[in-house]
Parts: sequence; C-alpha cells; structure tokens
Amino acid sequence: MPIYKAPSRDTRFVINEVLNLESYGNLPGFENASADMIDAVVEECGKFTSEVLAPLNQSGDQEGCTRHPDGSVSTPKGFKQAHAQFREAGWGTLSAPEEFGGQGMPHVLGMMAEEFISSANQAWGMYPGLTGGAIASILTKGSAQQQAKYLPKMIANEWLGTMNLTEPHCGTDLGLLRTRAVPHADGSFAITGTKIFISAGEHDLTENIIHLVLAKTPDAPDSTKGISLFIVPKVMVNDDGSLGARNAVSCGSIEHKMGIHANSTCVMNYDGATGYLVGEENKGLAAMFIMMNAARLGVGIQGLSQAEAAYQNAVKYAAERRQGRALTGAAEPAEKADTLFVHPDIRRMLMDAKAFTEGMRAFCLWGALQVDLVHKAASEEDRQMADDLISLLTPVIKGYGTDKGFDTCVNMQQVFGGHGFIEEWGMSQFVRDCRITQIYEGANGVQAMDLVGRKLAQNGGRAVQALFALVDRECAEAKSKPELEKLAGQVEKANAELKAATMWFMQNGMTNPNHVGAGAHHYMHMMGIVSLGLMWLRMGEVAVAKLAAGSDDKAFYEAKLTTARYYGERFTPDAGALRRKLEAGSDAVMALPIEAFATA
Repeated sequence: MPIYKAPSRDTRFVINEVLNLESYGNLPGFENASADMIDAVVEECGKFTSEVLAPLNQSGDQEGCTRHPDGSVSTPKGFKQAHAQFREAGWGTLSAPEEFGGQGMPHVLGMMAEEFISSANQAWGMYPGLTGGAIASILTKGSAQQQAKYLPKMIANEWLGTMNLTEPHCGTDLGLLRTRAVPHADGSFAITGTKIFISAGEHDLTENIIHLVLAKTPDAPDSTKGISLFIVPKVMVNDDGSLGARNAVSCGSIEHKMGIHANSTCVMNYDGATGYLVGEENKGLAAMFIMMNAARLGVGIQGLSQAEAAYQNAVKYAAERRQGRALTGAAEPAEKADTLFVHPDIRRMLMDAKAFTEGMRAFCLWGALQVDLVHKAASEEDRQMADDLISLLTPVIKGYGTDKGFDTCVNMQQVFGGHGFIEEWGMSQFVRDCRITQIYEGANGVQAMDLVGRKLAQNGGRAVQALFALVDRECAEAKSKPELEKLAGQVEKANAELKAATMWFMQNGMTNPNHVGAGAHHYMHMMGIVSLGLMWLRMGEVAVAKLAAGSDDKAFYEAKLTTARYYGERFTPDAGALRRKLEAGSDAVMALPIEAFATA
C-alpha cells in the first residue's frame, strides 16, 4: 500500500523561517499566528491527513462512488467517518471569518491544510475543497440574509458547496450556456438545465449541499454579459435555519473518469429548482470568478500534492529495491545488487522532484500570504502590490504547478519500473488523479492565455514589472553570499529571458495574435521557473544564515542549499531554451491547413 507522511518539517520551515509569518503579528488575523501555534497546527494537521485520510486513498479509488436509483450517492467506505472527524476538529474553519464561526487564521495555514489533504487523498479533499470558494463568493457578493442563512453551516462543514458552470455543449465558453432562471413573484427563480463535471455534486457526507449555479434570465443578453449566479440548495432551508423540502435538483449520473474515482463527479439536472440570485443580475460571471480564482490556487496545490505523494513513495522504493551495480563499482559488495539509489538516472528524477516540490510548496504558501495581504496589509501600497502579484501569478500557480506536478508523478512512476504500471503499487493512481488538475478550473492553455492576454497588460504592466523588480532585488542581495552567488546569477539570467519574452509578446501580440496563443504556454512555464527560482533564493538565504549560526539541524539546511544549487543548474537554464522555442515555433503552429493534419 502506498505511503504518505505530511512534510511538516519542510512546511514549518517555509511558514516560520522563509515567510516569517510571526512578523505579521500586527495585522488583523495574524495575532495568534505565533511560531508555536503554527507548529502545533501543522503537526496536528499532518497527523490527521497521514493517519486518517491517506489509508482511505487507494481503497477509495478501487471502490469508487455508487449512484442509487433514487439519485442519491454513496461515497467509499470510511469517507463519511473521515469527514465527521474533519468537521469536529475544525480543519475546514482554519482561515474562515470569525463572524460566521471560522477561526480567522491566515490563509497561509488554510493552504497548508489543502496541500496535506490533497496529498493524502485528493478525491476526498475535493468534497470540502470547493466549499471555501463558495463561501468566498457568498461573502463577497451575497446579501446579509444569504450570508446569515448559509455561511455558518458551510464554514462548519455541516453543509458543503459546489460550483456549476459546465454544460454538455459548453465548457470554457460560458456565453453558450443554456440553463435558464425564470423569476418567481417572491423574488426566487426557477432554475432549469443540465450541468456536467460537477465535483461533489451529490454525496452522503452532509445533510445539505449548497450549489452555486450559473444561469441566464429570460431577457438577458445571450452572451457572457447575460450570466447570473444563483444559490440552489439541495434541500430548502427554512427562515429559522431548519431544513425543509427537497429541491428539484438531482444527480443524473456519475461521470466515468480516468482518476479521482472516489469523488462523485456528477451530471446535475435542475428541473425548475428554486434558486436565489447572488449579487446583481447579469453580473454572475464576476461573482463566480471569486470562487474560480480560489479554486485555481487550490488546483495548483493539487499538482504539488500528487507530486509530493508520488515522490515519497519513489524515494522509499529506490532505497529498498536492489537492481544492478553502481557505475563506479559495487556500493554494497556484500549484497547481490545495489539499491536503485546508486543509479544517476534515478537520482536525477528524484532530485528533479525534490527541487520542484520544495520550491512549489514555498511558491504556493507565499502566494497564500499575498491573498492575506491583499485584505490585511498595513498600507494601500502593500495591499496593491500583493493584489498585483497574486493576480498575475494565479494562472502560473495553477498551470505551471499542475504541468510540472503531473510530469513529476510520471517520473516517480518510472522509478518503479514495471511495478509502477501495476495498480497495487499505487503509482498509477497518482498519475491518474493528477491528470485532471491540468484540465479543470480552466485548462492550462486557458491559464496561459489569461496570463499573457489579460494579466500582463493590466494597469500598464504594473504587476509583471513588480515581479521583475522583486526578482532582480533578490538576486542582487543573494550575490553577496558566496554559497548563493551562482544560483543568483542563474535566476537573474532566467529573469532576463522572461523580460525579453515579455517584450516579444508586446511587439508581436497586436500584429499577430496567433503568436500570443502559440507561445503562451511556454511563457507561463518561464514565469514558473523564475518564480520558483525566487523561492529557492529565499530558502537558500535562510539556510545560509542558519548554518552560519551553528544550527542543530545542520543536515536539513545543507540539503536545502544542495537542492537550491541543483534547481539553478537543472531548471533555470531551460528559460532560454523556452524563449527560443516560443519565438521559433509560433509561425509554424498556425501554418498548416486543417486538412494537412489528417494521417489517413
């Protein structure tokens, strides 16, 4: 059976030492985030996910969900009990607002919990996972009455939430959606239509599910400008908060999927179901994007999570499996063969995984800190900076994080050789489960186009210029430390390549938009490489300082420095190659007529 142990030590290193979360104690919501409190939360969350959720991952994948003739759905064995433990421990309330029953802790700790949960059991984590985004939408756009009616139960995870966008004929192009919302005299609406790919659309974990549904009212423009957002509860909620009659919403079927078998991804049928408008009519897409942006950060975490779980299992296997001899001679002459760890190609894959997962963890947690600072930073300038950075980098966290996360899962499967292809070893599940992360909440090509088509140009390019300046400052500071001088030079070079690529987009985007479309994915990866380089510089600086101070945890910090140097050598040189690929391939991508793609 696959293993998983939450990377608590590394997470505490990032939160306490790299981000220095305790230093923000003067800001609202950070008062209780002392190093001791953070350590306790991280350790306890690690125990829950490792001991309760991880043992259900493989069995849940094998069992899957069951839809019954009445449209109800049963989750795999143990899932309901795990959710009860999760709810009772308050893990879902960590960073939720206190006024509705949350703990009001920094979003950074919520992001930590998301990583641990997704690594332990991605399919299980998707049940409460979207609820946070639904809460954010209602909190921002919902009426005071809606907030009072739904948020306390949702924050307590007594009720869970979903998002309903996609329909059989439309995915990304939401302007094509056909779900209708007909107004009633009492101010409610009758919602009619079919939605597909609805994660956690129906289940037995809670007594109610709060669906957020996109639909069009009768006189709305037939485009994205005519979309409204509605709360559609599975079970109607009375004015006193008690549950009433079952609403006219049902699960028509569970999708047959490549992975995440233990999550009930549903076809949802709305047959005149009662719904309530959230925010303004025809402004639903903006309201839903509050939820989608939160979900995109969560999906980026899922890419990291599956890579981390796959990496842990590959390390264990490589340390135990004996195959062949070291190239320099037998490492253990008394044994018939050496372990896989002696082979350079195995080491290469494991080091790639280590450099990515540790860098991506720092990137995601740093991103979560920006989410906190958008609302809580002391000055308007700091709030703007945080908003600029997280808006720019959300598609990078989602797109680059899941592309590289999937690649890492595949490489860790490769470490197992033939056993990696056998279901009992569990590696194929990490690959299968991770694959969806590149697709949902906006396919990664869409993330790339969002980055280059919208985010780069916003506010005259203020955000990307801020990122360039941030990286340059970090490189200049790191160069003064001999241990980081080479890494700083490599990251500086990658940042220069990113600047050149940005200029290339500005010069070619207007005259040939296809250049932007063809090169966007490469550009997104370049920004991911530079962003992780920034994180490795910061982690390296902490490691250098700790070693100079004579830390008792010398091996940990030396490993950080070694991995930082490896990242610089193996990852950052790719930036130049990516830019050349971006420039050289853009014309050819659109050159052939569609008929020329036929092979028969």
